[in-house]
Amino acid sequence: MFAAVGGSVVDSGAMSLRRVDRAVGHYTALRDRLLPATDEFVELVTAIIDDAGINYLSVTGRTKSVASFAAKARGVITGDPAADPLQLVTDQVGVRVITYVQRDVDAVAGLLAEQFTVLDDRDLGEETAAAGRFGYASRHLLVSRSDRQTTAYDPLSCASVQLRTVLQHAWAEFEHDIRYKGTVPPEQVPDLDRRFTLAAGLLELADREFGAIRDRLQAGLGDSSVDGGDAHDPRISGQELATFLAGRYSSAGWSRTQHYEWISGLLLELGIASLDELSSTLRDVDSAAVTAAMGYRYPPGAVRRLDDDLLARFGEAYVALHGNAHRRESLESRRSHLPG
Repeated sequence: MFAAVGGSVVDSGAMSLRRVDRAVGHYTALRDRLLPATDEFVELVTAIIDDAGINYLSVTGRTKSVASFAAKARGVITGDPAADPLQLVTDQVGVRVITYVQRDVDAVAGLLAEQFTVLDDRDLGEETAAAGRFGYASRHLLVSRSDRQTTAYDPLSCASVQLRTVLQHAWAEFEHDIRYKGTVPPEQVPDLDRRFTLAAGLLELADREFGAIRDRLQAGLGDSSVDGGDAHDPRISGQELATFLAGRYSSAGWSRTQHYEWISGLLLELGIASLDELSSTLRDVDSAAVTAAMGYRYPPGAVRRLDDDLLARFGEAYVALHGNAHRRESLESRRSHLPG
């Protein structure tokens, strides 16, 4: 009897190993096709966020390594011998978006939900808080760019998108680095856990304060003045434009620094080289009506608000600008939402 049981255990273990080996073999063959898919997802997500004018630090991507897939596959099959790791390891293509404040994490999540089919959405920060703890905080979306409305995971058309603030990212990376190097003596683990919990609580507070600081600065920017930019550069400086737009669009979030400079170039193409000229140009544009017509589910950034107003003001002439050559189709689509 014992031999039979032992043999059954051995057979079961061998079968699991064979299933892991088969899954790893399939993944190894598939991975070359996932590499360009990862690059495409990074480009798509970056373009979507840029087009919306939402501020962020970085958008990066990675294709899961064979070794990492093998480790997860073993865990999947250990939990359920009949499971298919190729379907259940859903971060084969991964994208990470790092923002400055929590509000922008939520805005990006809403934006991606508009552009992709969301197969799963987990806010691990909320789950941690609901358990009465401080710790890992990150929002994970599993999205599909398939044209078909489906809930099935397809490695080539799906990506796991991780959304974090800068502070959440710093905590997670440091915690991962320390814990997974295996250099902490067992007797120090309780104290280490306590210190990580304390740090997580402080960083959550800091995240809130950074959001409050940004709101306070935005509220005051519209009434402030700044020095002009480079005397040899005919464009409105990015800092001047940021100040002006904070006053005009007081409820809008900040945009990326590079985007203020980019749209300043478009203004110059339109012959607008000063804030007085810009103010005069926008005087008759009902910005609230333009934004309402666009039907945003997320709060567009200041540069996106200006982009929309210029589109409403100049129409086809704005679409035809040299600086808009790469996005004319997108601008025409947005223009179709405008009345008249």
